[in-house]
Amino acid sequence: MGRLLLLSNGHGEDLSGSLLAKALANRGHTVEALPLVGRGQPYRDAGIGLIGGTQEFSTGGLGYTSLRGRMTELIQGQVVYLLRRLVRLLRIGHRYDLVVVVGDVIPVMAAWLCRRPVVTYLVAYSSHYEGRLRLPWPCASCLSSRRFRAIFSRDQCTADDLSDQLTREVRFLGNPFMDPVLADAGRLPATRQRLGLLPGSRRPELEQNLRLLLQMIERLPTELFGEGVLELDLALVASLDDPSLHDLVQPWGWDLAEESDGSGMLLQRGPRHIHVRRGTFAAVLHSSDLLVCMAGTAAEQAVGLARPVLQLAGRGPQFTAGFAEAQRRLLGPTVFCAQGEPGETATLEASAQLAIDLLRRSRLDPDLQRQCQQQALQRLGPAGGGARMAQAISDLVQQPS
Repeated sequence: MGRLLLLSNGHGEDLSGSLLAKALANRGHTVEALPLVGRGQPYRDAGIGLIGGTQEFSTGGLGYTSLRGRMTELIQGQVVYLLRRLVRLLRIGHRYDLVVVVGDVIPVMAAWLCRRPVVTYLVAYSSHYEGRLRLPWPCASCLSSRRFRAIFSRDQCTADDLSDQLTREVRFLGNPFMDPVLADAGRLPATRQRLGLLPGSRRPELEQNLRLLLQMIERLPTELFGEGVLELDLALVASLDDPSLHDLVQPWGWDLAEESDGSGMLLQRGPRHIHVRRGTFAAVLHSSDLLVCMAGTAAEQAVGLARPVLQLAGRGPQFTAGFAEAQRRLLGPTVFCAQGEPGETATLEASAQLAIDLLRRSRLDPDLQRQCQQQALQRLGPAGGGARMAQAISDLVQQPS
């Protein structure tokens, strides 16, 4: 068995990395992780040891998307922090039989520099964006190096494209981040129709996104909120607790109250009620007829479960109009978005109308249902991607260099 280091750079990448790391540990390998951005909480949750202290920044590693973001990262010291993490990697790289990269050009380049055998899962790149993937310099040169023993892509389109570009095999085995939601078939109580709300996980963007989601809900027709007509569920991270949520929504005209049966909490404004769900993210995905998303990985998981997705673009740093447009190219025609500037009244009203239409189609339109199933397999792949990838890596570790 080998000694392996997981190298990742972002919240979604840490999630995939932690799932892959756990699958590798279950096969008897000694596995540690070096997250380059954020605290690496998914690794902690999976019981994977972290190298050195970790730190979270307000941009969540997405400062490159704007000048303001770049300046924020400089002021907060994220660039210096990243350089320190890279120096640490160069110092300890010799301890490991294999470095497993989950991310983009930064960890790819860092892994190449540490002069150890490398396996790469390019979860951050897809040929669906442009039809032909333009890898940033020097990513292609690193991936072509003999140090990179295997390359895995996030979809078959990218595998075919990069195999041609790099003149070496690039494999699509599925996506580890789909495994938890595909395996967890938990369901919420049955109802006629259910609308799931996914505001994302990064704060303070989460709070900004929640405000826009509530404004859109306020524009849905009152008759939808009659007994048993439509249930709304808000998937929230634990970091936004009930007191904070109460203080946040009260100035917006919403109240936070306990469910009548004591099972949880409820956001309410007049006849509009939204169930607050923490720790039941997969159940919200499985149970919803439509997901309104302001998130990255969560939207991918919704598409992977063959659910239609309605985007509601915000002001960032992540879920901007530009990010939403790129996400539609990545995830395909079952992701929808109303036209208009983020947060504008006309955009919110158009989004509410589109939600009504998609809720109807999710139940009555067999073409949409069929398309959702096709896109789930084409864009995200079948269940078991983490296990297949872990086995392929294990096979490589057992081969002579």
